[in-house]
Amino acid sequence: MAEGIHANPVNNPPTTELDSQSEDTLTEFISEVKSIEKRDSVLTAVTQIERLTKQGASYFNLNPYEVLQVHPESSMEEIKKIYRRLSMIIHPDKNIDNRDKAQVAFEALSKAYKQLQDEEMLGQCQRVISDAKSLCEDELKKRRRLAKKQGRDKIDEDDPAKFEQYLRATTLKMFADLERRRRELETREMSEKKRQREQEIEEEDKAKKQKEWDVEWESHRGERVSDWRDFQKGGGKTKKSKGLKPPKLKTEKRV
Repeated sequence: MAEGIHANPVNNPPTTELDSQSEDTLTEFISEVKSIEKRDSVLTAVTQIERLTKQGASYFNLNPYEVLQVHPESSMEEIKKIYRRLSMIIHPDKNIDNRDKAQVAFEALSKAYKQLQDEEMLGQCQRVISDAKSLCEDELKKRRRLAKKQGRDKIDEDDPAKFEQYLRATTLKMFADLERRRRELETREMSEKKRQREQEIEEEDKAKKQKEWDVEWESHRGERVSDWRDFQKGGGKTKKSKGLKPPKLKTEKRV
């Protein structure tokens, strides 16, 4: 449909001369059509599944806005619409020939959406975005001052496209740092839980041995009482055992 709209103006322009205002309007219209075509071209199962599962995707997928391909300032209603659209495209049931990868992509998409649905996680993500912008602005101020000393009026990041690229890379790095800290905390918590569990097992083992000893001690109570009574009857004296006496030596008489 889009090709039919702009095929005549672009490839076979009319011979009549257009005034500047009409030409600008037409150019703007064609640009919008191309933008829609470009957007729709990536919203296919193959490209979206590949985007979310390719090598290095786990790094990019740490940013839920990257996963959902939405602007950080988008409303939840807009994010919801994009999520539904993408989830329908990459759902494993609709990609039977590529079910395994589709499942991985679908899980990444669902995780990103849940992150932005959770108020605490959403606030955390927004802080990362805000901190990344502040960090970029501070760094670019330093670069501009350095460029000015070197006699240059601009830096590469003054180009909007390059600034967006720089901001995106910085944001991804900050999300990666956040994930690294989360994993370190998780590892420490697991180690602490393991230590506590080992201590509990040790205490349980001690308690078990003590209980076994108590049972053993109680089971011999009768014997101990009986021995004590026998001891008292005997006047508190222990019976001497009859041992073997050595033979007496006879002295030999001499004549």
